[in-house]
Amino acid sequence: MSQLFTGRRAAAALVTAALLVPLTACGGNDDAKKDAGATKSGSAAKTDLTVLAASSLTDVFKKAGAVYEKAHPGTEVNFSFAGSQELAAQVKNGAPADALVTADTKTMDGLRTDAGKPTVIAKNRLVIVTGKGNPKKVTDLKGLTDSKLKVVLAASQVPVGRYSKQVLDAQKLTVKPVSQEPNVRAVLSKVELGEADAGLVYKTDAATAPDKVDAVAIPDAQNAVASYPAAPLKSSRHSAAAAAFVKWLSTPEAQKILQQAGFQKP
Repeated sequence: MSQLFTGRRAAAALVTAALLVPLTACGGNDDAKKDAGATKSGSAAKTDLTVLAASSLTDVFKKAGAVYEKAHPGTEVNFSFAGSQELAAQVKNGAPADALVTADTKTMDGLRTDAGKPTVIAKNRLVIVTGKGNPKKVTDLKGLTDSKLKVVLAASQVPVGRYSKQVLDAQKLTVKPVSQEPNVRAVLSKVELGEADAGLVYKTDAATAPDKVDAVAIPDAQNAVASYPAAPLKSSRHSAAAAAFVKWLSTPEAQKILQQAGFQKP
């Protein structure tokens, strides 16, 4: 009797085990499906790129970013605009970012240990910016030396400030600015608001406010050429996507956007 009971119990255990096997298998398939779904979802997950860019690229990069996102639906490009020297400081301090575009090669060269190989994506030139209608009748660089004129320049640490100093020094002109600003957009703003009579900005910046300012051209022989290098950052968490965006900036599609905004070919 004892042996019979034991046999029956063993048989029952075998039946139970047999019934559990397909259930376990089903559970395993469900987990596999979940993992596959997570992998599939992960592969389609949005990539957020943070691009540090010189202030003079504010308007054109917003447009370029929208075009890039449309062509790359899995990528969202977020820009942080500031003076190139500020951006360099952010990079050195470990700010989370994926790519960098400066308004001069000097600043980029100082980040060789932090950035990948740079590529010049555009060039620019300076203009004299005045209030709408040029009420002070500024016609050339020499006019900026008038002591009655309120002139604003970018600080010498800023690329546009260095370019401004370069062109003024080349003409042996001394200008005493009423203020020195941290980036080119701040210079433009001072003139727009009437807080300054004139200033030196990039041609493309003056073009963003045609209803508020006038631009006085500076002859090429007296001007300076600003180069804009772009590079992925080595600390990027999305290195492939960052490199792809930087590469795209040199494509005909991106170059058309830049040149329509007044930037020159690299």
